[in-house]
Amino acid sequence: MKTIGEILNRARVDKKYTLVDVERLTKIKTSFLDAIEKQKWEKLPSFPTVLGFVKSVSAALDVDEKMAVAVLRRDYPPKKLNINPKPDVTSKFTWSPKLTFMVGVGIILAAVFGYLIFQYSRFVSPPGLSIESPKEGQIVSGTSVPVFGSTDSDVKITVNNQPVLVDSDGKFSVNLDVAGITKEVDVIAISRSGKMTEVKRKIQVQ
Repeated sequence: MKTIGEILNRARVDKKYTLVDVERLTKIKTSFLDAIEKQKWEKLPSFPTVLGFVKSVSAALDVDEKMAVAVLRRDYPPKKLNINPKPDVTSKFTWSPKLTFMVGVGIILAAVFGYLIFQYSRFVSPPGLSIESPKEGQIVSGTSVPVFGSTDSDVKITVNNQPVLVDSDGKFSVNLDVAGITKEVDVIAISRSGKMTEVKRKIQVQ
């Protein structure tokens, strides 16, 4: 059983026509005519266009049009028409309002989470405590010694078991009464969670 390509090729050869001759008669490019005779469908346009080509060539070569169309329909492979081609997955990045909202929410959540971690870390950690006076081994003349330093603002301070006020900046100071038997200054800082930091300074009272 002959194919549509073989039928049209035989008819052209019988008439001693070249592909150029058929092109002149049908206005169809020789590359398309050659593809039809060799049935290289991948080099041809869609089926409706190929059907028109076959009808025109059949008329030029005196081939029965109905027979040629029937053989073409038999030989032509089924193809899916890409009505909606797949979108380009590599499309350009665009900044959308939705993305702005999501980024904003992410930043807020990160800030809140970071703040909670910071507060929890402060709550469970011993308070900071820095003593500026007295110095270790300081010689004290008189009946009192100034004790001052800094800590966290929400910490309770005692100096030799004597409560001392802490201001909003975490600063504290007190004049501690001393006597010849006083050998050291004991400063204790206690946080809200009960964590404690203690600093002791030895002194010499004269």
